[in-house]
Amino acid sequence: MALSSSMKNSLCSIAKRTSFSKTLMGFKCMSNVPENTVYGGPKPQQPNQRVTLTSLRQKYRKGEPITMVTAYDYPSAVHLDAAGIDICLVGDSASMVVHGHDTTLPISLDEMLVHCRSVARGAKSPLLVGDLPFGTYESSVHQAVDTAVRVLKEGGMDAIKLEGGAPSRITAAKAIVEAGIAVIGHVGLTPQAISVLGGFRPQGRNVASAVKVVETALALQEAGCFSVVLECVPAAVAAAATAALQIPTIGIGAGPHCSGQVLVYHDLLGMLQHPHHAKVTPKFCKQYAQVGDVINKALLEYKEEVTNGSFPSSAYSPYKITADDLDRFSKELQKKGLNDAASAAVSVAAGKPGTTQ
Repeated sequence: MALSSSMKNSLCSIAKRTSFSKTLMGFKCMSNVPENTVYGGPKPQQPNQRVTLTSLRQKYRKGEPITMVTAYDYPSAVHLDAAGIDICLVGDSASMVVHGHDTTLPISLDEMLVHCRSVARGAKSPLLVGDLPFGTYESSVHQAVDTAVRVLKEGGMDAIKLEGGAPSRITAAKAIVEAGIAVIGHVGLTPQAISVLGGFRPQGRNVASAVKVVETALALQEAGCFSVVLECVPAAVAAAATAALQIPTIGIGAGPHCSGQVLVYHDLLGMLQHPHHAKVTPKFCKQYAQVGDVINKALLEYKEEVTNGSFPSSAYSPYKITADDLDRFSKELQKKGLNDAASAAVSVAAGKPGTTQ
């Protein structure tokens, strides 16, 4: 007997609320969202709702600056979404900003994927780009493509970013693009290469280094990258690279002559105010707020109010018990020999001070 659509929907509803198999009465319960989703993957690129490569290229052709900000979790992603930021980068800088390491090197791919998934749940409009962490794409083209695929399939990103312009990384970028994944390149100061750079040092400050910045950017463009980040290079060098390329440049500590700019969420908000974090906030970053000071002040006030007993006041103790239930509750406690507990409950309900341990 053929089942009507309404009957099928009812049976599906029963199956999902019970231990029944997803296949019930000879037909499969269908849903737009699988119950046991293994990965999210990139969101559908709908031009009227989300930033896409097409809309970014249109901005670039019109000379409209592109905005990019890093985000590492759901709340920051929601903020970027509300602000209308074009690109949300889940950066491996989370290693320093969130995990407290001195460099970007320690963060693992699995840790990055957790950040990516959190951001993907919060940012619905920006183009989502996930960094490939150190050690996950350098050894072979196969490794690079596998890592990039995981960032999209398991992390829910739209694209990936990789650092550097060594031949192996150019080859990796090309292979990832050919696998159908959009790539942003990254030249200048590449934090994953501080071992050979001798630390977090600006690049492009002499002729050979400046030429290398431009040539590497061109090589990444040739490999198929849709954009290139220029980090910590002189403004003149960034301007030269921007003029040489036919794809957008995104500057960070590279002056105003790029196609767009990127800053770290925590840096631009001034969240890391403790002197210990001074080395984390770079000198090129403008702080648009001092959120860290506000957070510190709020935490101190909270501690003080808890200590002096002014929080929580009655205004923040909203849940009540009826007089009848209180009476029965008190009697039940007394039956169990918990007379002090019964007295405490009755006293507090009567508006008298309770006891704390």
